[in-house]
Amino acid sequence: MPYKKLRIEVMNRVAYILLDSGSRFNKLSITTIRELKRAFTQIEADVAVNAIVLSGYPGESFAVGADIGQMVHFSPHDALHFAELGQSLFDQIESCPKPVIAALNGITMGGGCDLSMSCDIRIASEGLRIGHSGAKLGIITGFCGTHKLPRIVGKNYAREIFMTSEIFSAADALHMGLVDRVYPEEHFWQEVSRFAERIASHPLNALSAAKRLINAAEDTDLRTGCLLERETATHVNSR
Repeated sequence: MPYKKLRIEVMNRVAYILLDSGSRFNKLSITTIRELKRAFTQIEADVAVNAIVLSGYPGESFAVGADIGQMVHFSPHDALHFAELGQSLFDQIESCPKPVIAALNGITMGGGCDLSMSCDIRIASEGLRIGHSGAKLGIITGFCGTHKLPRIVGKNYAREIFMTSEIFSAADALHMGLVDRVYPEEHFWQEVSRFAERIASHPLNALSAAKRLINAAEDTDLRTGCLLERETATHVNSR
């Protein structure tokens, strides 16, 4: 079944999932989220792929958040289902055994910010504009942003982001720790591809083990985490 809201390209062991809604801004509609879930399932099963890049390149936005046009017609049941659908996608990305890089090529707002936080590494263009405008609109994210953002940038920055509804620059995001690298727009995609291909050149079993252990570290005490690492290393490193 073809995709309506995104494209998939594979090159040098990297799969590129490119959001392409057909308009200036990529909205996280129900259709888009479902297609992303299908795309990640497809790529996870592709043995030719060791790393994944998620982006809206070459458009103006990574993702501008939920489709407000859909949300205004939601019943409480619809709103719950939508939150569950988004959270299931983000859990799928976090659980994917392949490293996932968010290439933030432009506007990244609301649910788009939440989507980026489900990825392992965030690389931004200097043209990045990122934030959470829900408070200004009288809504709140249902995509776990209020719990994931403090873990990434700390509670103080998370409060500022959510409560002011301001839009932050790439430099702001780098300072807060919300993104890991920033590149000039003219070199952005070249640097993203180079970075992703460097990761994809490594054996997948080691990449998957590292991702799984690092993700577990946040919710695991040090002693238990070290035991998990020892057991994992025993399986990964044995020949």
